[in-house]
Amino acid sequence: MSQLSLLAQSARRPATAVLIALAAVGLAACGGKERPRADLAASQVTTIGVNSYLWRASLDALSFMPLLQADSSGGVIITDWYANPGNANERMKVTVSILDRDLRADALRVAASRQVAQGGTWVDAPVQAATVQKLEEIILTRARDLRRSAIEG
Repeated sequence: MSQLSLLAQSARRPATAVLIALAAVGLAACGGKERPRADLAASQVTTIGVNSYLWRASLDALSFMPLLQADSSGGVIITDWYANPGNANERMKVTVSILDRDLRADALRVAASRQVAQGGTWVDAPVQAATVQKLEEIILTRARDLRRSAIEG
């Protein structure tokens, strides 16, 4: 071997040794720390087609009403007509659409229909915007609570 190649080889050995030592120290420092837990509550972790927290919260919020349809793949929940026992002359029907896999306010759409009894028949009546907004608020709050519980639990 020429002197040049021996010199280059001997210069590489200390540099290689230093790199190996630094890697070993870095790896040893990782050994004592607990690895971060995977965020099991991430909005994308779902076996259904939509955000699982919004889905569950919607079902919880509408649990007092009879369901006509609940399609978790499409994210649609449709209730049958519900008459409040305290006011039998009025009934409501609700449709909840979950539009995204993320837990966001704009991923939720609630629509309601209302009818009142007049002369023995049901007549369509307007639904106050505050009613729909309040239901959306209830669902979103419940979904956030479910996510928070999943993260902490």
